[in-house]
Amino acid sequence: MNLLSDFVKNYREYTDYEDMRKNFALNIPNDFNFAYDVIDKYAQIAPEKRAFVWCNDEDEEHTFNFAEISRDSKKAANFLKKHGIKKGDAVMLILRRRYEFWWLLPALHRIGAIAVPATNQLLRSDIVYRCNSASIKMIISFDDSHILQEIDSAMSECPSVQEKVSVVGKKEGWTDFHAEFEAMSDDFPRPKGEEATHNSDTMLMYFTSGTSGYPKMVMHDFTYPLGHIATAKFWQNVMDDGLHISVAETGWAKAVWGKIYGQWIAGTAIFVYDMLSFAPDLFFKKIAHYGVTTFCAPPTAYRFLIRQDLSKYDLSNLKYCVTAGEAMNSEVFNKFFEKTGIKIHEGYGQTESAILAGTFPGMTVKPGSMGKSAPGYDVQIVRPDGKKCEPLESGSIKVNLKNGKPAGLLVGYYKNEEQTKAALGGDWYDTGDTAYYDDDGYIWFVGRNDDLIKSTGFRISPFEVESVLQQHPSVLECAVTGVQDPKRGQVVKATIVLTKGYEATKELDVELKTFAKEHLALYKIPRIIEFVDELPKTISGKIRRAQIRKDDNA
Repeated sequence: MNLLSDFVKNYREYTDYEDMRKNFALNIPNDFNFAYDVIDKYAQIAPEKRAFVWCNDEDEEHTFNFAEISRDSKKAANFLKKHGIKKGDAVMLILRRRYEFWWLLPALHRIGAIAVPATNQLLRSDIVYRCNSASIKMIISFDDSHILQEIDSAMSECPSVQEKVSVVGKKEGWTDFHAEFEAMSDDFPRPKGEEATHNSDTMLMYFTSGTSGYPKMVMHDFTYPLGHIATAKFWQNVMDDGLHISVAETGWAKAVWGKIYGQWIAGTAIFVYDMLSFAPDLFFKKIAHYGVTTFCAPPTAYRFLIRQDLSKYDLSNLKYCVTAGEAMNSEVFNKFFEKTGIKIHEGYGQTESAILAGTFPGMTVKPGSMGKSAPGYDVQIVRPDGKKCEPLESGSIKVNLKNGKPAGLLVGYYKNEEQTKAALGGDWYDTGDTAYYDDDGYIWFVGRNDDLIKSTGFRISPFEVESVLQQHPSVLECAVTGVQDPKRGQVVKATIVLTKGYEATKELDVELKTFAKEHLALYKIPRIIEFVDELPKTISGKIRRAQIRKDDNA
């Protein structure tokens, strides 16, 4: 059983995409709170229903049902309240994939405090910036020596932080979460009066991963989880009582896209593998052992996975796979389909949103296309004059706000009225990305507006060039950028990570350029190729082309 009928008006299985687009509508209760209205309701009506399965590389594993999640999140809320956290306080969670995240995030929702997930890849300067920008009152971290050291070194410049909490082990100067947790009461009544939460209150805040400039602070309100019903049920196609994994660390927004909100509302359990690093062979062994049914990963992960001998693993339970983060090239799609018989369904969205567009059940899969507008959103490709683009005409990806802000879209940027007004003050929310329609109305990603290359009067999509280069067996990953040129304005550069067994040579440089020439128009061919050991990426795994451009211009 699931709770979809509680929050989707006249919920039923839709016959096709058009039926879904026409009839899908959310039922948003007054003062909705995910902890009370989803977790606690499951604990009441289906206490033994599996919520999530957790394991790590040390062969530790736990399975939690909803009665246990309800109980433990209440105990965590009492712990937080004991240590001074109240409604409106900002608490930073640096927990990688520790199971305590699934106690502490709902605990903050119960109180009405603002959860600020962050990655353990942060450095001292990142922590100082985030703590001061968001007025962080408490930092909760796991026992990673690097991040603990970075946090401690930052504290002299973070006056708002009143307490540091460790969820694993003891450390001087830190409060030991588990030393107090067991003694906490499991009774935490829904707050009333001034302490009650409301739909418009800020519930969650993410710092954008920032491909350029300082990260922005994206605010989501208490209706945000309902926006992810479309993400989980209609894009990821999660199954009631299934087991879903999204390859995401809790420090970035893809975690709440795929590891809690929409998935639990739709009735699936979450599989959480707290891996120290991404090892494709071990990863597939875990998927096979635990019987994962639905799977979401960025294109980068699929590029590694298709190089495995998938016949070694029992993937009979795996039914549906999706990807987002960057557009996927057809070579990866075809190889994965050849090895598994499963077509990867693409989707598109941002830290600022739930799923905005996708290839939904019943739609024909077109590799490389992000599909069509998601249920609950009116996404359009728009010209500068505000008119809808014709097929094959590039324009800005925008969300229509004329009928109000859809659930799942940001409510603003924290402490920045100018950015908020620019994003939400008119008829459109501009994603900052460029795309075009094909003749069937499918949307095809062109690139970030800042990433487009302008060479001899032509506009070149990095993705188009990358898709061709990644078909060559020597190319594991690549990033295409523009380099300033006095004659052409910019020339195309490809920064390439090689597949194991290949070496960076002049002969390979020539071979790759010749390969590109066979598949691309002359003006799109990389004039410069640089071989590197790794590409700069954001904490969410997106390639930082802006960093490559900056390094080239240094």
